[in-house]
Amino acid sequence: MQNQRTKDRLTGAAVTVLVLLLVAALLLWWATEPDGGSTMPPQAQPTPPQAGAPPPDLAEGETWLSDLVLDAGAVETSETSLRDVTARARDVRTTATRLDAGWLSVDATVPFEVVAEELGGEGTTVRSAGPSRATVARDVDVLGRRMHVVATGTVEVVSGRLVVEPRTIDVGGPDAFSRALGDLARALVTIEHDIEGLPDGLVLQDVTVQDDGFRANLQGEDVRLVD
Repeated sequence: MQNQRTKDRLTGAAVTVLVLLLVAALLLWWATEPDGGSTMPPQAQPTPPQAGAPPPDLAEGETWLSDLVLDAGAVETSETSLRDVTARARDVRTTATRLDAGWLSVDATVPFEVVAEELGGEGTTVRSAGPSRATVARDVDVLGRRMHVVATGTVEVVSGRLVVEPRTIDVGGPDAFSRALGDLARALVTIEHDIEGLPDGLVLQDVTVQDDGFRANLQGEDVRLVD
């Protein structure tokens, strides 16, 4: 009986250590810089696989988890900042040095200031204009003139990127003046943002606009988290 209790305690400790190692591996993925690689072309949004039985080819020293959820209030990498991050994984296989997910979905908020900083220029701001619209305001130089441009556009996903193409542009002054200079300023207030700092294989599927930033969903299959 004593031996059985000892065995049970050791088994429970081993499981606890395994879970802690797995969480540490996921945190390592978020904290380290990916190797790079080309952006995947757009594809149909994958359907999350159902949790099933362990794979029959599980090797010695390898562990399988049917599903896994990890929440983080903030994630900082060398490329970007993300807020309110939730990662959901299915069919997770891990060894001492590798972590793979058969399917991975990440929901995260890209703060407006991250996109504004990417546009550049002092005083540049990005804010919500509704669930699917955003407004960009910045000072730009057009034809040797310094002017304050305010542009509002619809938020879309184009080739795996977060894009805000201006639909209205206001540079002040008469309408005809605004239209003429607005066409020249369009490229300076167009947002084309790649969500970086995440594993290769994740593709942007959907974006909505919140009060504090762009809420993005990225999904992928056969994603290598740690190698």
